[in-house]
Amino acid sequence: MPDATTSPERRLVISRQTHRGQYFSELLDETTRLDLMLISGGTFLMGQTEAETAELIRLVGEEDYQKYYARELPQHPVTVQSFFLGKYPVTQAQWRAVAAYPLAEQDLDSDPSNFKGDNRPVEQVNWDDATEFCRRLSQRTGRTYRLPSEAEWEYACRAGTQTPFHYGETLSDELANYQAQDEEIGGTLYPGTYGRGIPGETMDVGSFPANPFGLYDMHGNVWEWCEDDDHGNYNGAPSDGSAWVDSDRAETNRLLRGGSWNYYPRSCRSACRYYIPRDSRYYGFGFRVCCVPPVGLVAAPVRTVS
Repeated sequence: MPDATTSPERRLVISRQTHRGQYFSELLDETTRLDLMLISGGTFLMGQTEAETAELIRLVGEEDYQKYYARELPQHPVTVQSFFLGKYPVTQAQWRAVAAYPLAEQDLDSDPSNFKGDNRPVEQVNWDDATEFCRRLSQRTGRTYRLPSEAEWEYACRAGTQTPFHYGETLSDELANYQAQDEEIGGTLYPGTYGRGIPGETMDVGSFPANPFGLYDMHGNVWEWCEDDDHGNYNGAPSDGSAWVDSDRAETNRLLRGGSWNYYPRSCRSACRYYIPRDSRYYGFGFRVCCVPPVGLVAAPVRTVS
């Protein structure tokens, strides 16, 4: 339980950025904070567009398209409620701070990452590690932290767009950390390998421009765990933005979103879904946290970048 120095009332810092929208900062320890952006609710079309379908088939062929990318269909409307989402993927400094909190259900390695750096995203964490982080943070603060649903993640990534990337039709190594040596959606070839600055590694969070919701690294850097169980397509998916989970989750795969530093741009699209066993750890797997809006903070429209 929170003590007198770490109560939710003292640890919550509410502020505004006129060009980014509302956010609050969770103080994790004396020197480390976690910034979360308010994502105002709304309705969007989730999944792959017709234009993406045609381009993906052109890039990989019909057989591989059906194997890897048809799971992003059918495109369907989803309505999500307002929520807060981490401004960045969870960093190694943030992970270390929360890993020092009292155990909730399982132990955590305080330094699991392959590519070291306080401001680099934590990686080599599996789904259970990420949910334990959320449980410890919830236990400490008295607020509800969890992984985002797939629908919340995609809504936040798109930030009102319907293009393959929130930046537009194509990606470049000036916009994200990914394997920049393959044809883009849209057919543009960018030179170089991986990304700007550090070849073949993660990079500090916030190294590239934010999306209109003020979120960074939604494309590339590390894949991000979501709450949902894997389903082969969107037939029967919830339309209310909630996580799609099975009654018996022990053996189900989990979903990741966003691509990573060593994946091609087609895997970094807003609609792309990647599934894998929940106990998988890899130096391209990280996460960001979602929070239920704190009591008393009214959801307001998120201003776009001017």
